[in-house]
Amino acid sequence: MKKTWLAAWVAIACCATNVAAEVSINGFASIKAGKAASGDTLYGYTDDIDFKNESLFALQVQSDLGEKLSVTAQIMARGANDFDAEFEWAFLTYQLTDEWRLNAGRLRTPFYKYSDFRDVGYAYDWLRTPQSVYDLGFNTIEGVSLYHSSNFSEMQSNLQLVFGAYDGEVAVVGTVSPAKINDIVGATWELSQDWLSVRLAYLMGDVSIQASSLNPLLAGLTNIGLGSVAQAIDFNEDDGSFFGFGLNYDRNDWLMVAEYTHVKVEDSFYANQDSYYLSLGRRFGAFTPYVSYEKDEDDAKPDIYAALPANFPLRPTIAAIVNTQWFDNTTWNLGLRYDFHPAAALKLEFSTAKDKLSDNKDSLMAVGVDLVF
Repeated sequence: MKKTWLAAWVAIACCATNVAAEVSINGFASIKAGKAASGDTLYGYTDDIDFKNESLFALQVQSDLGEKLSVTAQIMARGANDFDAEFEWAFLTYQLTDEWRLNAGRLRTPFYKYSDFRDVGYAYDWLRTPQSVYDLGFNTIEGVSLYHSSNFSEMQSNLQLVFGAYDGEVAVVGTVSPAKINDIVGATWELSQDWLSVRLAYLMGDVSIQASSLNPLLAGLTNIGLGSVAQAIDFNEDDGSFFGFGLNYDRNDWLMVAEYTHVKVEDSFYANQDSYYLSLGRRFGAFTPYVSYEKDEDDAKPDIYAALPANFPLRPTIAAIVNTQWFDNTTWNLGLRYDFHPAAALKLEFSTAKDKLSDNKDSLMAVGVDLVF
């Protein structure tokens, strides 16, 4: 029903010839293939060649309705979802003044520097955005966003204020569960000039997740008078927050991009997550080789079960659930972008990831073509 309503809304906006001044249709696509080393798995790939996992096609339709009002919708078909088309974006835009703009509808959550075009592979040099950072579990919200663009000293200032909610699914203890994040409120601020940009982001919201796999444990703890322990594990309108910092340098054909994020959810077993990456590249005409390093370190919360007696029957179960959140992973990527066409780029990337806790190593070779049209 939701998709049908969105489709009708966009169709009406785009086809109202008495109102619409202009309709534009753009698209982008990524055709990628990858193969992990024997016995390895990384980014959804195995040791069988896969042409579907990261491939996607998308269309973006924008209609100018006149009087400073426009409507935008983006329809995406991902290979990982059997190329079932879904609405990624669908929102109205009202240009309040030359400096202020308001968007309302389904919006991309502005967590990262490349949030708005993380699926548009042609917009960056990597074969994929660094997954140690760009893997929070959801990308969109329903809400409103207020933009302000102006000059600040000798730099361009872009401020974004956002308010909304998320209603969908996230993975908890290996199981996809219904999730709601209400009262999401936050801001991003980016300062940029010709060769340098700096970005800050902070968002927070109330996190609730219906993790059915945890229900027997939570009920058992509550029944024996350990409701405080159950509350420390459960996700029930818990305060969640996201902080992000980004830096971009692009001068004399040298490229440097770095981002750091910190994510936490209070009063839950969700680990405090610190992630960052650093990427360096150099343009040689149509060729851009690059190397990047990623780090993802998640600290579990053993304090949840530390005070329980060692012989308490449920202690091993609680400890196992909490300790699944420990994660310490490093990834190196070596890649090459070749702009063989004004609207298309060929990319090669070799990735190797190491889990420091288990000492497991995985490697992946991938190739792809990103294009815009």
